[in-house]
Amino acid sequence: MNLRRCAYATCGCLALALGAVGAVLPLLPAFPFLLLVAFCFARASERLGQWFLGAKLYKENLEGHVSGQGMTRAAKVRLMAVVTVLMSIGFALMHQVPVGRIILVCVWVFHLAYFTLGVKERRA
Repeated sequence: MNLRRCAYATCGCLALALGAVGAVLPLLPAFPFLLLVAFCFARASERLGQWFLGAKLYKENLEGHVSGQGMTRAAKVRLMAVVTVLMSIGFALMHQVPVGRIILVCVWVFHLAYFTLGVKERRA
């Protein structure tokens, strides 16, 4: 295995660990880490890529989105709730930075609009 493939495999393993933790803990989003795993493992080796595509973690969290079917309503609500709670904490901590609060509210509104209107919803 050459150095580039080894680096992709290492990065994929680290992202897999973070994604697995994020699947259990609501404060750490699993979705971006699992996308990174899919990308890295596909570049590291065909065997690793196929293994990840068959894994339960991939099937439960990414398969519907990657195949274009969208996310379940429960997944969308859970994601929006976690982001809202985390951004609320940031908003409260920025009481002396009004510009930061304005930017955070704009990002939050965009996030809600994107997941409500932009991401397809599928039945569970």
